[in-house]
Amino acid sequence: MTSPIVEIERDIDTDDINPFTMILPQDGHDNDATPQQQQQQLHFLQSINSNVVIRQLPSEGLSFQLWPAATILVTLLDNIRSGESTPFSELFKSQEKGDSLPLRILELGSGTGVVGIAAAAILGAKVTVTDLPHVLPNIQFNVDANSTVLEQQCGVVDVAALSWGDNQHMEAVGRDYDLILGSDVVYHDHLYDPLIKTLRFFLLGGGKKIAFVMAHLRRWKKESVFFKRATKLFDVQIIHTEPPPDGSRIGVVVYLFTGKKLRPRDPP
Repeated sequence: MTSPIVEIERDIDTDDINPFTMILPQDGHDNDATPQQQQQQLHFLQSINSNVVIRQLPSEGLSFQLWPAATILVTLLDNIRSGESTPFSELFKSQEKGDSLPLRILELGSGTGVVGIAAAAILGAKVTVTDLPHVLPNIQFNVDANSTVLEQQCGVVDVAALSWGDNQHMEAVGRDYDLILGSDVVYHDHLYDPLIKTLRFFLLGGGKKIAFVMAHLRRWKKESVFFKRATKLFDVQIIHTEPPPDGSRIGVVVYLFTGKKLRPRDPP
């Protein structure tokens, strides 16, 4: 039977969407910045009445910019501590019951690090943010820039290299997490298989059942290929759909991935 996730992806396979027109809008003064200039974006976290400041370096590439899916994920996380009902409620029940251990979160493809930094501050969590080695200095810059709010909220952020599918990197990062986050990670088609290999390692390779929450803004028809492959290994469901912003036809969709029980001939 066809996966409902694949059906949804096929239903919106109309015209391709230019990702460069979907970059998160900035404040007026940032819009006037040239590509060579660094840009700063403030994210107000209502639940802790604090700002998170993020440096962008647009001239360095896509990984150094803020994207809409990350902002939606930060907002949903913020709503947890504000007491609002969110798609994450079930995932955080243990913490709500007074678990003395901080939540352990891994973020894949962290980019600027905004999601991981916000998660650590909002939830008082221990977060490992990861990306390609050349992206890490800017993530570390942003972690350091938010050290005060992290300390106030008992949040901890570690920065680590993780090239998807790289066994050495994955083993170094380890599997000791309660939750995995990602935003706008389904992007380049040559990375679909490495990303799936990485998800297999974390979701299917250990004895503990954990979930991967992914915020995604669809841009190209080819992205349905990723979802078709993913649903062979993971149960994938939509847990949140954001209304399209003005001038757009689609909004950010948040997916929940959990590992399927593999047959003996299907090793992780």
